[in-house]
Amino acid sequence: MGVEEGDRFFWYSSTSWMMWNVVLGSLLHGATAVLYDGSPAFPDVSGLWQLAEKTGATMLGTSAGYLMASQKADLHPGRDFDLSALRSIGSTGSPLPPTGFRWVYDAVGAGIWLNSLSGGTDVCTAFVGGNPLLPVYSGEIQCRALGCRVASWDAAGKPHIGSVGELVLTAPTPSMPVFFWNDPDGHKYHDAYFDVFPGVWRHGDWCTITERGGVIIHGRSDSTLNKQGVRMGSADIYEVVEKLPEIRESLVIGVELPDGGYWMPLFVHLAPDAVLDDALRARVAAAIRAELTPRHVPDELIEIPGVPHTRTGKRLEIPVKRLLTGADPADAVNLGAVDDPALIQWFIDYAGRRETGS
Repeated sequence: MGVEEGDRFFWYSSTSWMMWNVVLGSLLHGATAVLYDGSPAFPDVSGLWQLAEKTGATMLGTSAGYLMASQKADLHPGRDFDLSALRSIGSTGSPLPPTGFRWVYDAVGAGIWLNSLSGGTDVCTAFVGGNPLLPVYSGEIQCRALGCRVASWDAAGKPHIGSVGELVLTAPTPSMPVFFWNDPDGHKYHDAYFDVFPGVWRHGDWCTITERGGVIIHGRSDSTLNKQGVRMGSADIYEVVEKLPEIRESLVIGVELPDGGYWMPLFVHLAPDAVLDDALRARVAAAIRAELTPRHVPDELIEIPGVPHTRTGKRLEIPVKRLLTGADPADAVNLGAVDDPALIQWFIDYAGRRETGS
């Protein structure tokens, strides 16, 4: 991350998230750790930009969700706040779309180093991330991390360049766990990472390794959309849909039906005063068809009171899918890890209404 002695390092994190360890790691380089207790959107969406100005932060770490919310709110942090000390912005938690990259350089500063990274909780590190010596390309993580032999494999277990595949690690990494707690025979560990490619860590993300060695993360492979035989990344749909001013946030799910059919609803959290009418439905479908493919167009648009996330900002695609396929709510989701449990209850109620046809 290019942290140096005298830097002021901030990454918005709870103390239970892996990024808290990164914050503490900045002390090893002689930096000052900036700590913050509260919502990143207090008193409004500009909360973290205000904090960066107030503390003279040289590194501001946050989530893709916060950067996209700042864009959606039409913020111009580089114009409205004194960010002269700010050298780099970190982004993780979910894929940052190309529009987010462009917003950072347009609205925060052309000289900023945007450091997007992706890794895993169980390894408490990044597999792919930034490098201050390399150029930044829109929508692309700069490189694979040191000590991480990352590849993109197709379904047959063959590596490829320039195509979407499973993110795998073909050799052990320094922080790979040797076992899980309460898993004496190792079956939970095996099922989590080694059940698809024997002896090879399959992380559960779709990724593309580019010709120049960069990496594009497309979303979780275990919540994959697979409509009419075409697998898709949910992040691609979010990028298109959330450009529309009427859509505050969205959640797309693919559900395999008992009769062999496939149902792909798009749940949308609308902006204030927006209405999900036929005109908006048509605009959403037209945008997805034009920027992606006709197969990416959802089967149904459903308004929701909000999108549920983990406390670190990841959309809860897999738990919602499990709820919609009839899983016991107690098994599908840990409410203690959800930012707003009431939103999960909405999906529980919705799944019940679907099942009864009411």
